[in-house]
Amino acid sequence: MNRRVWGTAALAAAVMALTASCGLAAGIYAADITADKLEGRWTDGGAASLTFHADHTFSSESLGKYPVTSKCGDPEGLTSGTWAFWAPTEPGSTSFTVQETAKRGSVLSLSFDGRKCSVDVYLYGDDADPGMCPAPDADEGCGLIGYLQRSDEDG
Repeated sequence: MNRRVWGTAALAAAVMALTASCGLAAGIYAADITADKLEGRWTDGGAASLTFHADHTFSSESLGKYPVTSKCGDPEGLTSGTWAFWAPTEPGSTSFTVQETAKRGSVLSLSFDGRKCSVDVYLYGDDADPGMCPAPDADEGCGLIGYLQRSDEDG
C-alpha cells in the first residue's frame, strides 16, 4: 500500500516539475480560448513574440526559432499575416477547417503575408492562463524552445 501511495506521489511530483519547468502550469491540457483572450502580445520571455489583433491580423518577431516555421523559407520574412481558429465544419462535427469567423478554439492557423505558407499554433493551459506553441503536432509541444504566454507589456 505504501509503495502505491509513494509511486502516485512521485508521478504527481514529476508531472508538476515537468509543467513548471516549461513555465506553463497546465501545459499538458489543450486550452479553448476566445478571440478576445487571444488579442494582445504573447512572448516566450526571449526574443520571440506574436501580437494578435481583433481584425485577424498578427505581427511576429523571431518566430523562426520554432522549427515548424522552417517550411516557410526565410525566417526573417515571417513578420506578419492573418490568423484564424480551426473550428468544426458544422456543429457536432469531428471535421475541422480554418474559419476566420470562429470566435474561439484551441488551435490557430497563422498565414504569413507574401507567402503560401501557414503554421499551426496549439493553445495549452486554460482560459485564465493560456500558453501557445507553434508546432507541427499538438503532442510535440515546445519543450525547451519555450511556450509563448500573454505579456503584460504592449506590443
